Amino acid sequence: MSYQSILAHIIREDDGTSSGVWGPYRLRTAFQPIFAFQEGRLSIVAFEGLVRPFRDNEPVPPGVFFAALPAIDRLNVETLSRTLHLLNAAACLPRQASLFVNFDPSVFLDRSVASTAIQDMKTILSRSGMDPHRVVCEVTEQKSPSQDTLRSFVEVLRANGFRIAVDDYGADDSDIERIKSLKPEIVKFDAHWISRLMGTGPGLALLRTMVSLFAEQGITTVFEGIEENWQLDFAERSGARMVQGFALARPELVPTDYSQFRVTPLLLVTREQASQPYRPVEVAQSPPAARRIFPKSFGRKVGP
Repeated sequence: MSYQSILAHIIREDDGTSSGVWGPYRLRTAFQPIFAFQEGRLSIVAFEGLVRPFRDNEPVPPGVFFAALPAIDRLNVETLSRTLHLLNAAACLPRQASLFVNFDPSVFLDRSVASTAIQDMKTILSRSGMDPHRVVCEVTEQKSPSQDTLRSFVEVLRANGFRIAVDDYGADDSDIERIKSLKPEIVKFDAHWISRLMGTGPGLALLRTMVSLFAEQGITTVFEGIEENWQLDFAERSGARMVQGFALARPELVPTDYSQFRVTPLLLVTREQASQPYRPVEVAQSPPAARRIFPKSFGRKVGP
């Protein structure tokens, strides 16, 4: 899909955000914050862009939407979704925050497809005034039909100023080979894998070892799927640099003025305290009154 073709599917809303049209569906961007441990505090340092489909103004589960897509449309919808995230990040997110956007390796069948995707991104970033280094290209777990094409694609992305993340790492042999091949700057640990390890001493020791090994290679680790408050304690004790999950903040539809959020001290909790509210980030208001962050939030991560 060319840049001009992408624009034909994009609508600029009155609030300054952008949405997409694909057949009977309206596609909107939701951003989920990613937090970093910083001297006893949690700070928002990045957001992940996630697509949220609607039909007749009713939300459609992303998994249902993507499962119904013909294979021939998958690349175009992914390109459209990524474009929406870039445009909405430029319009809504703090300028210092990074943006994670997903890339499905299975749709990059040859080098020409990869080259077009990179050129489209550069054009969009140039027109929206975003620095490419703010963008983290997150390679999802789907298999690529050509590892050589994927590796070359990643190398060109990096040469153009983008950073690389590998998603859903679970310490399988295929995951380890993917790290060796792509040499990412960031690795996101699979939520189901870390949840199985967090509850035991040996599991925590393994997580510490993996985090340490990656750190020695200059790789930053992100723990995904933090859905219970006690898991934050394990994440911090393992040495993970960043965390993401429902216990902190859910994906939220644009527009929202994220620049109004401030950090408060990080309080680590136990399993027994998991039922208590956890509020690492609140909104500064006048008169002072805290509200739970991201009230329009919903949905799990599915799709680009």
